[in-house]
Amino acid sequence: MTFADQIFKQNIQNILENGVMSENARPHYKDGKTANSKYITGAFTSYDLEKGEFPITSLRPIAIKSAIKELMWIYQDQTSELSVLEDKYGVKYWREWALEDGTIGQRYGATVRKHNIIGKFLDGLAKNPWNRRNIINLWQYEDFEETEGLLPCAFQTLFDVRRDPKTQEIYLDATLIQRSNDMLVAHHINAMQYVALQMMIAKHFSWKIGKFFYFVNNLHIYDNQFEQAQELLKRTGSDKEAKLVLNVPDGTNFFDIKPEDFELVDYEPVKPQLKFDLAI
Repeated sequence: MTFADQIFKQNIQNILENGVMSENARPHYKDGKTANSKYITGAFTSYDLEKGEFPITSLRPIAIKSAIKELMWIYQDQTSELSVLEDKYGVKYWREWALEDGTIGQRYGATVRKHNIIGKFLDGLAKNPWNRRNIINLWQYEDFEETEGLLPCAFQTLFDVRRDPKTQEIYLDATLIQRSNDMLVAHHINAMQYVALQMMIAKHFSWKIGKFFYFVNNLHIYDNQFEQAQELLKRTGSDKEAKLVLNVPDGTNFFDIKPEDFELVDYEPVKPQLKFDLAI
């Protein structure tokens, strides 16, 4: 199994054996029933991307293309309008969280645009890559009070630049902090997305990709997914470590990078795909 597969199984086993059941849960299933979950608090993993440790499981297929398109919608298009996500990229699963105005509210991409988060972030890195204040933060209470909408799960990313003392090459490290994560459905989607974001920023500045640190505060499995969890524990994943490649030259502007510039190589997921009824 790959490094990511081992972490995946460890987390599933930990939740099933040591997790506790949620109380007063907000989400619900499509049939209206409350979506309770079993969860653990404080899950952390470190991936050394330079050594080929990439956060995507091979125990089931992960929709990498849709995930990267969603990332572009948030950080390049900088909007929460679902028509952009659906018409431009063909990604439609966010419709479940739509408001009457066809958006997901003052959230995600709309927050990025309102506060000029990417502009300020890239400008700050250009002025001083070595400072310890290179942060993307989507948790803005002012925005939450402005409209209804799903609060961001993967809400904060911290970046650090370091120079290798032997080669003098510059590396970009990243830390993703997530308040809540669906272990079976979204765990590797979110992690992989933010590695892609890390790669885009590194390319923008002609740096190398370094380490990726992933912290989830509430890591859970929904109560209609326990059977799928047991199936995943039985599976044996690929022996090949998948690798995400960004096929653009160093120095390519962040906003000029496209979803098709990414290529996932040596990815051999176990099939068939499992079915999950999403909690809304």
